[in-house]
Amino acid sequence: MKVLVLNGPNLHLLGRRKPEIYGKATLHDINKAVLNEAVKLGITVKSFQTNYEGKLIDLITEYMDWADGIMINAGALTHYSYALRDAIEASGLPAAEVHLSDISSREDFRRISVILPVCAGQFMGKGTESYIEALRFLAEKIRG
Repeated sequence: MKVLVLNGPNLHLLGRRKPEIYGKATLHDINKAVLNEAVKLGITVKSFQTNYEGKLIDLITEYMDWADGIMINAGALTHYSYALRDAIEASGLPAAEVHLSDISSREDFRRISVILPVCAGQFMGKGTESYIEALRFLAEKIRG
């Protein structure tokens, strides 16, 4: 099993940016936790972070024949990127949307996810554990 892990804009600032909302874990910490869980589940992961919408789309396109699933924290792109939504849908892969914070209890614009309709599940509000839950979900989904 192979999972493509994508992190969008500003997630390279984790641990520094609004720790009262996003926690103190850095993206490195999160990637390490995901990798440790992936090993336990027998999953190979490839993790990327970019601040550019087009690069996320390119990564989905580049790895869609390699991956069995996608885990994505699209950051602010979650709320308005129909292009990213279309790329996830076009991949044909089960996808899990991830957020560190609970977007349903944040500002009105953050409560909308345009990518959710093409994702198999959404995991949020539990910090790093949101990623772990999403990975476990994808493992079950891929195994059928």
